[in-house]
Amino acid sequence: MSKVHKVTFDDAGTVEVPTGTTLTEAARLAGITLNNPCGGQGRCGRCVVKIKEGNVRRRSTLRLSSQDIGEGYALACQSVIEDDAVIYVPPQEKVERRLVTDLTARKVEIPADYDYQTQQTIKRIKLTIPPPSLEDQTDDWSRLQRALLQETGIENIQISLSVLSQIGNILRDGDWEVTAIVEVPAEGAQAFPRLLALFPIHFPEEKPLWGVAVDIGTTTVTVWLTNLITGQVHAQAAEYNQQIHHGEDVISRIIYDSKEHNEGILQSMVLETINTLVDRACKQSKAKPDEIFKATVVGNSIMLHLLLNIPASSIRLTPFITAANHMPNITAGELKLNIHPEAGVHLLPCIASYVGADITAGAYSSGIATTDKTTLFMDVGTNGEMVLGSQDWLVTCACSAGPAFEGAGVIDGMRATKGAIEEVWINSETLEPNIRVIGGGKPQGLCGSGLISLLSELFLVGIVDKSGNINTTLDTPRVRTGTHEGEYVIAFAKETVHGKDIVITHVDIDNLLRAKAAIFAGYMVLAESVGVPLETVEQVLIGGSFGQYINVEKAIDIGLLPDMPWENFHFLGNTAVMGAYNALLSWQASQQIDEIAKKMTYIELSADNAFYEAFMSALFLPHTDLSLFPSVARQKAQEI
Repeated sequence: MSKVHKVTFDDAGTVEVPTGTTLTEAARLAGITLNNPCGGQGRCGRCVVKIKEGNVRRRSTLRLSSQDIGEGYALACQSVIEDDAVIYVPPQEKVERRLVTDLTARKVEIPADYDYQTQQTIKRIKLTIPPPSLEDQTDDWSRLQRALLQETGIENIQISLSVLSQIGNILRDGDWEVTAIVEVPAEGAQAFPRLLALFPIHFPEEKPLWGVAVDIGTTTVTVWLTNLITGQVHAQAAEYNQQIHHGEDVISRIIYDSKEHNEGILQSMVLETINTLVDRACKQSKAKPDEIFKATVVGNSIMLHLLLNIPASSIRLTPFITAANHMPNITAGELKLNIHPEAGVHLLPCIASYVGADITAGAYSSGIATTDKTTLFMDVGTNGEMVLGSQDWLVTCACSAGPAFEGAGVIDGMRATKGAIEEVWINSETLEPNIRVIGGGKPQGLCGSGLISLLSELFLVGIVDKSGNINTTLDTPRVRTGTHEGEYVIAFAKETVHGKDIVITHVDIDNLLRAKAAIFAGYMVLAESVGVPLETVEQVLIGGSFGQYINVEKAIDIGLLPDMPWENFHFLGNTAVMGAYNALLSWQASQQIDEIAKKMTYIELSADNAFYEAFMSALFLPHTDLSLFPSVARQKAQEI
């Protein structure tokens, strides 16, 4: 007879079960229902529990890190009772957050050392000016300059004709008590201070002084409205880049922009996107666009060229040269950006044709430039850019991943918003899916994390082979032949918001394979080019909004990420806009980003056949060389 053991669950009492009983079954007997969307196959990791006392035998630890195991965590469906035990079942929400530790974007925290007076270049200065008289007939502009010099030490200040034409009336309307908005140059910069605006009032200290950080992504544009005095981000807004109408990738947009009669169209579209977001952010914060006196902008090299209406055709032609990597500072009025017309627009530096200011900003905010660990930083989006190195050295490259992982280029793809399927589990026996939808309710489509999760599951349960082909001979209504060859139905029409089937097709899978192969080949070739074996990389930092919620193990399953302990991965969210935000607040941060740009060595992947060969080898699940993915090999062996 099997020995009987006592298993105590916190807050649910004790049950007696024989040796070999799974924790899932013991929990059920105790009246506890654990999340088990993968059908108890150990792939979803949602049934995690903590062993407080006693021992259990873990049949599988694929979804647990070494730290998890050391702390006593176990997957209930993959653990059997062999002794008396005391088990803690975390609340469901805590379970979900634990299993995506470090996968969510960091909150916008004001830099601990931020000091408006010493780090900000935009100053708001109260002035009380002696009015003119017959004894003192100094002109208005000189009188204002004199007051600024006496109050702040600012001298040699410049003024535009537009502002100059207003100061006389403003001084008198304010009865010579005014507030000046001045842009002072960063320390060491060869520039003069500028008077941006003058107001006939003394503003209260608590009134915000506004600036915006802008990230122009190929797919998505993001704006952070920030109080320059406190450093607080008051509003965040994001929206599709309207340029998508003329191409989902940068090459398509370069081609469109270079055609006759298309000059300036893409500039107008991205400006309309930014201005719409600025308006939205201002409404959220009860601010006005003309109260914004500074903008810091990042984006890849092509996006910044198109923003300034600089021809970008040379970037797509050998030898892939930009017009400029360091763009000139301009005013919002020159650019037709809908903030105060005198506001300075600072574009952070790019590196090369396909490594732009989003990467220099991301390298700053991710911390790769200050760590002593050998680190791989990746910004995964329509373009896949990578930086490898540490505080001592940095090399970088870029590859065209395409928009598949951002929900574009896939029949039922969508952004990671309400209604998007963000995670999928498939029962290996019934081949039925279990899905998690952002916001709950019926699904509308698949976002990037959902696509990665789905592709992993399709491969692991045998619906899709290593080449990405769907086995249409399987006995399930979920698998069928459609207009795009084989397809798998994630949700039938009656289960969806729009009353249409949600599917993934062979063509979709092919696009996903190409995207993941480009990314994998990019960082493999980058590491090989500097003689750094990938296994010596100590941490992988991932930026880009698509990666905020992806499951590390499933990204490894498909060969998107290298097969490393999952605690080595850290998902940082939008590192580009975070870097822009830091530069917006601090001239020191801006100068450090300039130094990072000077420090980076660019590797052109098209210079030899290494990237092409690596790309072709990665066009399989997870790779032609399965020894590169031992954890996936173990899972496939378990399935067999």
